[in-house]
Amino acid sequence: MSDFPWLLAMIVVPAAGAAVVAALPRGRDLLAKQVALGVSLLVFLLAVLATVAFDTGGPRFQLTTSVSWIADFGVSFALGVDGIALVMLLLIGLLVPVVLVASWADTMPAHRSMRSYVAWLLLLEAMMVGVFAATDVFLFYVFFEAMLVPMYFLIGSYGGPRRQYAAMKFFLYSLVGGLVMLASVIGLYVVSNSQLGQGTFAFDALRQLDIDPGVQKLLFIGFFVAFAIKAPLVPFHTWLPDSGAEAPIGGAVLLVGVLDKVGTFGFLRYCLPLFPDASRDLAPWILVLAVIGVLYAALLAMGQSDMKRLVSYTSIAHFGFIALGIFAFTTEAATGAVLYMVSHGIATGLLFLVIGMLIARGGSRHIRDYGGVAAKAPLLAGVFLIAGLASLSLPGTSSFVSELLVLIGAFPTRPVFTILATTGIILAALYILIMYQRTMHGPPRGVLLADDEPAAAVPAGTSGGATAVMDAPARTRSLRVQDLSRRELAVVAPLVALIVALGVYPQPLIDLVRPAVAATMDDVGSDPGGITPTHPGSEGTN
Repeated sequence: MSDFPWLLAMIVVPAAGAAVVAALPRGRDLLAKQVALGVSLLVFLLAVLATVAFDTGGPRFQLTTSVSWIADFGVSFALGVDGIALVMLLLIGLLVPVVLVASWADTMPAHRSMRSYVAWLLLLEAMMVGVFAATDVFLFYVFFEAMLVPMYFLIGSYGGPRRQYAAMKFFLYSLVGGLVMLASVIGLYVVSNSQLGQGTFAFDALRQLDIDPGVQKLLFIGFFVAFAIKAPLVPFHTWLPDSGAEAPIGGAVLLVGVLDKVGTFGFLRYCLPLFPDASRDLAPWILVLAVIGVLYAALLAMGQSDMKRLVSYTSIAHFGFIALGIFAFTTEAATGAVLYMVSHGIATGLLFLVIGMLIARGGSRHIRDYGGVAAKAPLLAGVFLIAGLASLSLPGTSSFVSELLVLIGAFPTRPVFTILATTGIILAALYILIMYQRTMHGPPRGVLLADDEPAAAVPAGTSGGATAVMDAPARTRSLRVQDLSRRELAVVAPLVALIVALGVYPQPLIDLVRPAVAATMDDVGSDPGGITPTHPGSEGTN
C-alpha cells in the first residue's frame, strides 16, 4: 500500500479535474460543480488512505516518489511527507469539498462562470498539495510561486468591490517574497556544489551541509522573508486584511485556512533544519515580531466594522502564536504550533463560512448592519458561536489544546514572550464576543439592500451577489433572516464535529505530528525545557 504514489495522485487528480472542468461547454455549470466535487472528494479519500499507509514509527519522510527532472542541475520531481506535511494534506482534502458545497448556489459576477471558478479551485488544490509534499527545494519553490496564479484569479475575478487592488497586492507581495527566497535557493545550490562536488536541491542532502554561520544568516533571511510574508508576520502582513476581505468566501477559507500555513510550515521544514545556527541567533528578533503581531493585530481587529476584515486580522494574531511555538525550540511548543495550524484552518474556515452565510442573507459584511439574528436563525447563531469560541481557544475546542501546548512548551525557554502573548487571549475574547453580540443579539437593525432586492436573493458565500447589493443604490430595510438550509448544515457539520472531537481527544493528531517535530528539534540542536521527548518513539509524559 505504501508503494502506491499517493502524493503524485493527489496532485495529478485535481489538476486533471481542473482541465476537464475548464473544457466543459459554457452553460454546464451544474456538471462542472458535480465533477469538481467528485474530484475533491477523491483527493480527500487519497489523503485519508495516505494517512493509513503512513507509519508514525517509520522513516521521517514516507510515501516518497522521485523522478529526475532537470538532471544537469540536480533537480528532481521528489515528493514525500512527514507527519507535519501529512496533516496539512488532510486539511486541504477536507476544506476544498467543503468550499465547493458552500459555493454550490453562488451567483457569479457578470461575465464570470461557475465553471471557471471551480476549475481555479481544483488547480489551487493541486498546487497546495505540491507545496506541502515537495522534498526538492527547487520543486517547492515552483509550487510556491505557481499557487499564486489560481488564487490571484479567484480574488481578482470573483472578489468584492476592491478585488483587483487586493489581488494585485496579494500577488506582488508573494512574488517579491518568492524572488528573495529564490536567491537563497540558488545560494544553497552553490554551497552544496562546493561541499559535495555536485549541486543538489534534495532536502535530505542539503540538511547534511556544514554551512558557515554568516552564510547561514544570509540564506535564512531569504527564506524567512518569503515565509513571513506568506504567514504573515508583522510588518509583512498588510496584504492579508485586503485579500481576506475582498476574496470570495470560498477563496478566503482556503487563503487563510491553508495558503497562509505555507509560511509557518516553511519555518519548520526549511528554516530550522537547513539553517540551525541562524535560526537560534535570530529567534529573539522573530519572537519580537510574533508577539507584536499577537497584540497589534488583536487591537486592530477590535476596531473593525467589516466582519471579513476582522477575521483576517484575527488570523495575523493567531500566526503570532504559531511563530512563538516554532521559535521557542521545544518539541512541546512546536507540536502545539502544528496543531494550531490545523485548528486555525478548521475554526477560521468555519468562521468565514458562517460570515458568508450571514452576508448572503443581509447583503452587507458590516457588523453595524445586523442585530437580533439569533432570534430568527438559532442554528446560524449557534454555529457562529461555536466558530467564535474555537477562534478564542475556549476549553473543549481544538484550538485550546494547541494554544495550551504552545504556551506550556514556550514558557520554560521564552517566559517573557509567552507572558506577553498570553494577553492576546483576553483581547481575542473581546473582539470575537463583541462581533457575535452585535450581530446575533440586541435589537434588529436595518441592512443596506438594493431597491426591490429580497435579502434571500444573495446566495451563501457569494461575493459577486453581495457586491452587487452593496454597490447598488440602497435604502434601509428590515433584516429578513432564514435559518441554515440542509446544504449549509452539511457544510458546517464536519467542521463543528472536528472542532469538538479534536478538543476532547487530540492524541491521534499529536501522535502523528510529534515524531516529525522531534526530528526538526534534533536538526536545530535545541530542545531545552521541552516536556515531550525529543526522539520519535520514546516514552514521555504530556
